[in-house]
Amino acid sequence: MDVEEALEFIDHLIFTVSEKHLDSLQKEIFRGAWNHQKYKEIAQYSHRSEKYVKGVGCELWKLLSGILGEPMSKSSLRSTLERIKKINHSTNFARDYVGIGNVNMVCAETLNFLESPKEKDSRVESANKSIVYEYLDEMPESGIFHGRTQELDNLEHSIVEEHYNLVLISGIVGIGKTALSIQLVERIKYKFDYVSWLNIRTFLSLETVQEKLIEFIYSQEANKSLVDKSQKDIIYCLQKYRCLVVLDNVQTIFNTGQLAGNTKTEYDGYNILFRQIAELSHNSCVVLLSWEKPREIVTLECENKSVYCLQLQGLEKESQEIIKSKGLTEDEGLLELIHNYQGNPLWLKIITTTIKELFNGKISNLLKYDPLFLSEELDYLLCQQFNRLSDIEKQIMYVIASEPDFISMSKLLERTQLLPSDLLNAVQSLGRRSLIEKSSGEFITFGLQPIIKQYVKNQYTHTLK
Repeated sequence: MDVEEALEFIDHLIFTVSEKHLDSLQKEIFRGAWNHQKYKEIAQYSHRSEKYVKGVGCELWKLLSGILGEPMSKSSLRSTLERIKKINHSTNFARDYVGIGNVNMVCAETLNFLESPKEKDSRVESANKSIVYEYLDEMPESGIFHGRTQELDNLEHSIVEEHYNLVLISGIVGIGKTALSIQLVERIKYKFDYVSWLNIRTFLSLETVQEKLIEFIYSQEANKSLVDKSQKDIIYCLQKYRCLVVLDNVQTIFNTGQLAGNTKTEYDGYNILFRQIAELSHNSCVVLLSWEKPREIVTLECENKSVYCLQLQGLEKESQEIIKSKGLTEDEGLLELIHNYQGNPLWLKIITTTIKELFNGKISNLLKYDPLFLSEELDYLLCQQFNRLSDIEKQIMYVIASEPDFISMSKLLERTQLLPSDLLNAVQSLGRRSLIEKSSGEFITFGLQPIIKQYVKNQYTHTLK
């Protein structure tokens, strides 16, 4: 029996009891198991996480065990099927095996993983709508949401299907982290028992955040008889229940004047918590929203833990919808305005307000007057980010801003007179803050988006004065 004959046999058996064929991933897992491949190898070939592939594989062996009436595992798959084939001498093995009644019927619960994603989502949402508990007092009101369809789909897939335990959504101020996360919560909350949104800027200390979350879970009437109140620990809650927790404004716990993601000493407990969330076994997900990438997350991501990171970029065609929704219908200068303000949703909303108030709603009039106008509101937002930088990062920003085009690493080294290690660390940090851009050619160069460049030039002028 070769792998394709075995696969045809198994697919026929499963179709007999479920009227559904194996999907492409289930077939790849079967082929890999037949050829004694590890889950890691199968995951790499199928472009999925090892954890997700292993989960689908375990469900497949469980289903086959029920159908065949004997234990089935990844390691025993081939020997078991070859033994069954040897006992049943037939030219049409699959048909005759089913025909003589060797197939056991299995319960619907065992067959759940064969449902299409839409069928499964609909069933789970319908079943869970009445029992999900929410603490969303800290979640902002949902406004008009533009674009981000692909990002939203990727996040849902990573959390619901890939089962990532720790998710980071990062990006510069105004880029839409909160708006995207609100949509994400509304879309997937029915997959969880408990959903909460906590703003670290409000609570700050880990102890307060932990108490707030535990108080929310323990206060539910349905769980008063189930919860051991001596186990007052976030990890305990994440393991005992399926929780979705959003922690907003994570950058609040980081030091200013240092490289990105450097946690203040008094908040080191968060790093321990993040590592536990990523490393320990549970069915919950914690989503972090931050201006910059925490160092602990960088380490965990490098270690291939259950961490998914999304660094948001500016919107493109959706930016036109934002501008036109504000009543600006002029096409002249529209693309230039979007480019100058990086497709940043909040920045575009601020500048369109200025255009309406001072330029009669004409984009072209602003561009003639000052194409890189920094309103007081926008200057304040950028100031918050710029003030977080280390002195070396500020020095690098000034040098890049003084260049008409992108600048190479060697030129940066020459202009700044920094030690190579200091320069590399600082450039990497600026990237994690979404403050610099890099080219994609053979020799990487670095630059600034127009409005960032204008802001840095203004700061440099003020410093000279």
